[in-house]
Amino acid sequence: MKKGIVSMDKIPELPNISPGQLDVPSVSKLEPVGELAHPPRILMLYGSLRERSFSRFLTYEAARILEHFGADVRIFDPTELPMVGSVPETHPKVVELRGLFLWSEGQVWCSPERHGTVTSVMKNQIDWVPLEQGALRPSQGRTLAVMQVCGGSQSFNVVNTLRLLGRWMRMFTIPNQSSVPMAYKEFDEEGRMRPSSYYDRVVDVMEELFKITLLMRGRVDYLTDRYSERSERAIQAIDRQIEKI
Repeated sequence: MKKGIVSMDKIPELPNISPGQLDVPSVSKLEPVGELAHPPRILMLYGSLRERSFSRFLTYEAARILEHFGADVRIFDPTELPMVGSVPETHPKVVELRGLFLWSEGQVWCSPERHGTVTSVMKNQIDWVPLEQGALRPSQGRTLAVMQVCGGSQSFNVVNTLRLLGRWMRMFTIPNQSSVPMAYKEFDEEGRMRPSSYYDRVVDVMEELFKITLLMRGRVDYLTDRYSERSERAIQAIDRQIEKI
């Protein structure tokens, strides 16, 4: 045996592990699935209410690219979305946002940088979506691309924060991302993005999101099936049986 290599027979068994719940579900679930009838469903969120909003402009530009690839794109307008907790969850804008989360298979989040992080407009939209909604999980398993616009030099504070939020929401965030510095120079008076390396990066990000979303369709249940949750369900089933005795 090579120096520094530990033989598997010297490793003690895992403590407190239920073998019945540890088994990984059949790999056959990763075999190619039949084509789904609808185009990939992409929800886009932006983080500014300004009339001339560069995060909205960038979101619209990305939406055009996704539609060119063949995606079904919906853009949520955060105008009149109340602050989280200030109104009941039955508020029409809250119902609309949560419905779009459940509808989507992938998402794009785009925010300006304000005081070194995401805007309150951006965070408020994410905060309105719970990890669980009844028996459904509005965000889990969906793909995510993150983008930001900067008023000055290029920064990655916002995309880093959005990645953290995406992980917390149990979303699959793609590796590529877009950060557009001095955004006021990158868009014309009509709000269209000028040709540049920054535009090329946006195309790259949307292409990657589109591809990853296609690869994950029909496999989300398999990828989000966790040992801890299987164990919890097994314990709950035993408890229900005991209650019936």
